[in-house]
Amino acid sequence: MTDRRKVLKTLSMGPALLMVPEVTYASKKKASTFKYCLNTSTIRGQNPGILKYIEIASKAGYDGIELWIEDIKNFIEENSAAQLKKHLSDHKIKAENAIGFAPWMAANDAKSKAGFIQMEEEMKMLADIGCYRVAAPAIGNDAPFDLMAAGEKYKRLIELGRRTGVRPQLEFWGAFKPFHHLGQTLMVAAVANDPDARILADVYHLYRGGSGYGGLKLLSGNAIEIFHMNDYVDTIAREKQEDKDRVYPGDGAAPMKEILTDLKNMGGEKVLSLELFNRTYWEQDPLEVAKTGLAKMKAAVKAIG
Repeated sequence: MTDRRKVLKTLSMGPALLMVPEVTYASKKKASTFKYCLNTSTIRGQNPGILKYIEIASKAGYDGIELWIEDIKNFIEENSAAQLKKHLSDHKIKAENAIGFAPWMAANDAKSKAGFIQMEEEMKMLADIGCYRVAAPAIGNDAPFDLMAAGEKYKRLIELGRRTGVRPQLEFWGAFKPFHHLGQTLMVAAVANDPDARILADVYHLYRGGSGYGGLKLLSGNAIEIFHMNDYVDTIAREKQEDKDRVYPGDGAAPMKEILTDLKNMGGEKVLSLELFNRTYWEQDPLEVAKTGLAKMKAAVKAIG
């Protein structure tokens, strides 16, 4: 009888219990934080040199820089990794990522093996200057990739990255037919089945390759650490767009609010890196180009609240 009374008493409190705030056992997911980076392609046409690239990024107000591996190699051949690392430190600029072109994913075994050797050498060099990420594009094939095999190779590359301390960022290019789509990239990363798998995406490449932007909603956390910022114009057909047609973020037709909102909702730290190849910008003062690009990226982020 006593138990029955307790049950009835509890049921009678139902409406009141509905007014009690719900207990949440999982903490609310934190929104992404953004850092700003300058990819040296943006002012590559002016050819200021690697030390000036770093100085310009610093003066313009960036947090970091994306250097090209060939520029790093050329500097170290005549100087040293320690000098370059000190120059970055003196200007309070972090080497967030490096751009390289090793054919590690090639179907041809000999070419792939050479690509892995190249990646190892470059990763060690990057670690020496304090750069702990490297772009890993899927070059080396003229025909479509075997995505399962590519996933196994990417897993090996990630393991190599752990040994060298430099994490490879799986990259796709929209105009590169064998590996141009976010869907292909997601499959390769999934086949690798590794917690350190990372995808390097780009506003232009997502558009140029026909991926669109909805797929970004399938990614969370640190799956994307580096995101290349740019925009595309709507006066050129998608299939005919080239790298040189990229414009400042916000100056084109890309759904920038949707893109940045999805990146923000992923959580984790996101490095927004300005990557342009616009010949018109290459004719202008490189510091002004860098400043303009940073201002436009910050304005786009501010617009999403």
